[in-house]
Amino acid sequence: MAIESINPATSELIREYPEMSHEEVGRALEVLADGFGRWRRVPLQERAARLTTVAGLLRERTDRYSWIMTQEMGKPLKDSRAEIEKCAWVCEYYAENGAAFLAEELVETEATESLIGYQPLGTVLAVMPWNFPFWQFFRFGAAALMAGNTVALKHSSNVTGCALEIEQLMADAGFSDDVFRVLVVGGRRIAEIIDRPEISAATLTGSTPAGRSLAEACGRNLKKCVLELGGSDPYLVLEDADLEHAVTSCVTARLFNSGQSCIAAKRFIVVEPVAEEFERRFVEAMASRTVGDPLDEATAIGPLATVDLRNELHDQVQRSIGGGAVCLLGGEVPEDPGAYYPPTVLTNVAPGTPAYEEELFGPVAAIIRVGDEAEAIRVANDTFFGLGGAVFTADLQRGKRIARDEIEAGCVFVNEFVRSDPRMPFGGVKGSGYGRELSYFGIREFVNVKTVWVREG
Repeated sequence: MAIESINPATSELIREYPEMSHEEVGRALEVLADGFGRWRRVPLQERAARLTTVAGLLRERTDRYSWIMTQEMGKPLKDSRAEIEKCAWVCEYYAENGAAFLAEELVETEATESLIGYQPLGTVLAVMPWNFPFWQFFRFGAAALMAGNTVALKHSSNVTGCALEIEQLMADAGFSDDVFRVLVVGGRRIAEIIDRPEISAATLTGSTPAGRSLAEACGRNLKKCVLELGGSDPYLVLEDADLEHAVTSCVTARLFNSGQSCIAAKRFIVVEPVAEEFERRFVEAMASRTVGDPLDEATAIGPLATVDLRNELHDQVQRSIGGGAVCLLGGEVPEDPGAYYPPTVLTNVAPGTPAYEEELFGPVAAIIRVGDEAEAIRVANDTFFGLGGAVFTADLQRGKRIARDEIEAGCVFVNEFVRSDPRMPFGGVKGSGYGRELSYFGIREFVNVKTVWVREG
């Protein structure tokens, strides 16, 4: 069975890839499991050196990788370049800090010596999405490999070309095929892979249904998993906010990666005293962003990754309007070929409608007017999701209090849009998953935290 890669800007077939057979997958996993015994004993300095080499190769090949990424999933080219640079950063971060994060910790007890050690688990299956084809892997992979695990990557089928480029890159940097492999298989085969004894743990970034399926398979096998799922991030705009800055940040947060990001701003919760002015400025700013060919440097918004995803988004918009939402901008499917969708702004968004309840994965903003701070916090938390959020206010202590104590999410920013950073943990709560990537939390997710107790005989 062939796996197809389609250019979302033109709907043309890029390439077909043969799917790996059960036997080929089995052999690849056996090699990785065997390789784990060797890789876990490679000194940390050597692992770090290889990650540093990866970072250098990423920067040298930025143009190539950016073009492939943009062609396969439609990301504006300048965003693709920024993604490659961020991948290099996370590789260097773990190369520089991994040894310290994994260092043994001495604990004072009655023993002659007692310590906490961090040992790799084995082969980790990474199930990754298409929206950040390189970053989503390296965000997990740099830490997992630095910790001494071996890794099998099952990437989203529509970015198989990116996956195979990553595989070649890792080989060129010295990661042999018994340390890292790509599995070219469809999503329906994930559970059977987790069932195999060679897999010790798994991680998934993707939809909530996909997360449930992977967690079920891991639970059945008593294997650890980390899930980074969807989000419906609330952005609170309070009455004392700098509206010019808030609007600029909110538009950037909604349209980054053509709106296809789990931590993109989704719901804009605005208090009444500034709601009318915010809406006016927000619509003007959204309308000013250029939609077009993602290979054009002037393009701010490319196509969505597939026509099916575009159609699903439009259906959510139409059902929201049917439920009482008012469309201030966009909301119509272009006649041109490709998976394009215009910047769209909905207001008067009410509970029970898709724009309020569901994740809108594309350039569609939902504005919800509220009376005051307390109502803003209640609406922000009135969601199945809990990934990110932001608060805009001139009172930094007020913003910090709301961010730290009130918003139910894995990361909340004050007067800035949400983004991931290798130095800070990343992940969600509630329906957005569990576990953390990045920071020292990320490298310790796929290790055995081991107690060692020694007493003189």
